[in-house]
Amino acid sequence: MPESRSKARFSQPTADDTQRLGIAAALVLAVVTALGLHTLASAPAIREAARAELARVIADEDRDVCGQFGLRPETSAFAACSRELANIRRKQSDRDQAAAAGIL
Repeated sequence: MPESRSKARFSQPTADDTQRLGIAAALVLAVVTALGLHTLASAPAIREAARAELARVIADEDRDVCGQFGLRPETSAFAACSRELANIRRKQSDRDQAAAAGIL
């Protein structure tokens, strides 16, 4: 039995194969770069949209909670209620941060 049959033959990559791999790698790098740049460019808009959504949710909560006490949005009592709810949210945030830091 000839020895050549027992040995596996591996073909060497050709210049064409190497060029295809290079092109594929360049395309992947271009796509990743484009996605990264898009993320960086759209980050401020995403942050602003999140802030606006949070403000809307808080205003809805204020209107719902203060409205349960018969306070209408255009009254000074509603403004006081809204301020107190903001204090409650701040205190809860402080407690959450303290718990996350292991203080509580």
